[in-house]
Amino acid sequence: MEKRYPRAYITEKGEKALRGGHPWVYADEVTQLDGEYVNGGLVDVLSRKERYLGTGFINDASKIRIRIISRNANDIIDERFWQRRVRYAIGYRRTVMPGSDFSCCRLIFGEADGFPGLTVDRFGGVLSVQILSLGTERLKEVILPAVVACLREMGEEITAVCERNDVKIRELEGLPCGVGFYRGEGLSECGESEIVENGIRYAVDCLNGQKTGFFLDQKYNRAAVARIAGGKRVLDCFTHTGAFALNAAAGGAAAVTAVDVSADALRMAEHNAALNGLNGRITFRCADVFDFLTKEAAEGDYDFIILDPPAFTKSRSTVKAAMRGYKEINLKAMRLLPRGGYLATCSCSHFMTEPLFKTMLHNAAAEADVSLRQIEARQQSPDHPILWNVPETEYLKFFIFQVV
Repeated sequence: MEKRYPRAYITEKGEKALRGGHPWVYADEVTQLDGEYVNGGLVDVLSRKERYLGTGFINDASKIRIRIISRNANDIIDERFWQRRVRYAIGYRRTVMPGSDFSCCRLIFGEADGFPGLTVDRFGGVLSVQILSLGTERLKEVILPAVVACLREMGEEITAVCERNDVKIRELEGLPCGVGFYRGEGLSECGESEIVENGIRYAVDCLNGQKTGFFLDQKYNRAAVARIAGGKRVLDCFTHTGAFALNAAAGGAAAVTAVDVSADALRMAEHNAALNGLNGRITFRCADVFDFLTKEAAEGDYDFIILDPPAFTKSRSTVKAAMRGYKEINLKAMRLLPRGGYLATCSCSHFMTEPLFKTMLHNAAAEADVSLRQIEARQQSPDHPILWNVPETEYLKFFIFQVV
């Protein structure tokens, strides 16, 4: 093939992964580099037999040495290339998140959309952006204006773009951490917005909230909880800003208790409850969930318990410890619920795979001497698409059971 960019030759193991569709080449898979390159720039990736495998961003500072963006040797990777990719990603969301759901959804989900390390969440007129790769950071002035322009062409009003680059993983890419606003035509520096999800209003603070400001991936799972909450005494554990609690209350729950260890999160949850006229129907408790389930919740107090914990593991090395944590809260919940009660439980860690999560649930149920009648098995909403050849894009496991 004609030489376009510096070349990186990789091992047979790396070749097998790329040919299987995975977009990453790890540092120990690169055997030779031919030509001068700059970190964050493009290289062509070739097999030992000179077979073209793809083109991607290279970064010597990262364990993920090359992030593939194209597998077509004829692609011209210029501004128009990225504009097309933006339109494709946003067009997909407009299809799978129709109507009002399009106004609060994830517009770009990293590798699943061909944008390594990039997240773009939409909260009404405010976009919240996180960039975790050097190559994408270098193209920010191309990609972000393209996102804003694409939405405005669709008649969508975009007033601000907040940059939530306050995560330490950026340091592994040699990037600084920080929070601020992207400046562009017609854009302000206001990261506050109000969204409507499942008919419920939320105040979103993109500048100070967790991650990008609000967890969008549970949108339809929250609606599933609301469908069966009617008349139930609900306990929402790890409530954060109250989304599951609000859906349960709006679904007609007899009573809702929402627990979180963060006083700041609970203040926002109470504000969201007030926005919806539900503050008198939800009791908010600032407490460690593990302690609350052990010391304060009593058997029979609740007949529907929701467990939406943060990721207990972010690496393979801590999976066993995470399994113990997940088992502890699920076992406590199963013991507290009466026969015929309901349990919604989930994990948002990629490393806690579905087989591992199911094994944990089986073990907890056996120890609690109960059986689980599955009502629903769900995943993240489709604006967080799963690529079957990229396991890292599949991370959320969500189950609703009746405990019998």
